Amino acid sequence: MLDAKFIRDNQPAVRTAAELKGVDFDVDAAVALADEVRSLQVEVDEGQRLRREISNRFRTSDAQAREELRRRAAENDDTLKDNRAALAEARGRLNDLLLLAPNIPWEGAPVGTGEEDNVVIREWGRPPEFGFEPKDHVELLEQRGWADFEHARNTAGDRAYSLKSQAVLLERAMHSLALDTLIGEEFELVSVPALVQRQALVGTGFLPGHGEEIYYLERDDLYLAGTAEVGLVGMSSDTIFDVKDLPRRYAGISPCFRREVGSASRDVRGLLRVHQFEKVEQFVICEADAEESARWHDRLLGTAETILQRLELAYQVVETCTGDMGLGKYRMNDINTWFPSLGIYRETHSCSTLHDWQARRAGIRYRDATGTVRFAHTLNNTAVATPRLLAAFVENHQRHDGTVSLPDALRPYLSGREVL
Repeated sequence: MLDAKFIRDNQPAVRTAAELKGVDFDVDAAVALADEVRSLQVEVDEGQRLRREISNRFRTSDAQAREELRRRAAENDDTLKDNRAALAEARGRLNDLLLLAPNIPWEGAPVGTGEEDNVVIREWGRPPEFGFEPKDHVELLEQRGWADFEHARNTAGDRAYSLKSQAVLLERAMHSLALDTLIGEEFELVSVPALVQRQALVGTGFLPGHGEEIYYLERDDLYLAGTAEVGLVGMSSDTIFDVKDLPRRYAGISPCFRREVGSASRDVRGLLRVHQFEKVEQFVICEADAEESARWHDRLLGTAETILQRLELAYQVVETCTGDMGLGKYRMNDINTWFPSLGIYRETHSCSTLHDWQARRAGIRYRDATGTVRFAHTLNNTAVATPRLLAAFVENHQRHDGTVSLPDALRPYLSGREVL
């Protein structure tokens, strides 16, 4: 969310941000509501001042004066009660509106409305050339007995899957590679809850606005998180860190759940778009400094690229346009990995800088060197998300006989084997 004062002082910039991101946010209404809150706060403060004044005068007044003071106190208390109620109601409306305020996008972000306007800024590796007709991951996995789609769908419905045998070990190996890479970067490993309360999703920025994409357990009033970021933000919420303890670097690992509403017309074959998956997420809390955030953005992006390079997968880094980056993002880069069966690069990673937009929602703060409490900056990026990345891996590393070659980086996690 944005601060009300920031919106008042930067109205043209906020209007432009809403236009660039394609969101409906009423700047005038936010400013008017903030003014109403400020006016009501003045009234409440005055009522509290008057209460103290009457109380002080009461102790030194005679009986006749005290009677008048009682009358004035009762009248003031009624007014104060009404003003406090009005202030609480107005603050609630203002907070609800501020939750919809778009972050100001990075000046270098391409202007556009959707994925087609994103810009490739660099590439690594080359798509493999096969001396045979390559198979897609579904055929490969079923041929080797490494996945069961039919019985999984009978059990759990559309887009369900079950990995088996060597594919389970391969998935574990990919996550272990990611975790070891992040340990080497001094990230703290955290296993986070998959079941979260509403406030964790509000603090992260997924609510309000994306409720149709999230599984909700009505009887328990709990949600299934779609990324470890939700748990990591929630576990850091309403916390004041000491600046000496920043940056906080977390590698969150968790099962993830997404309803994927509205994606029925997109490519959903096999493991490409599923409701349940496993992910290692990078998450950073740092000082509220644009240059510091930029350094960490580059570092998170570089870590994901290192993992893909160790997996020997060709990829593109994409600068995400304003209309595709989402409400709270300052800057966003996707990494798209090559899928031979599709003949295109598909998103496997998403790196985001949010400045203090997320921290304001969640109450993530720090005390700087001068003792001032400030809202922190937060960033996140995927390290490894399977099974989509696993699908890309087996397609890219398949051999003519249906076996899958293993790059050097994965072999220690698979008993030194060179081939699965």
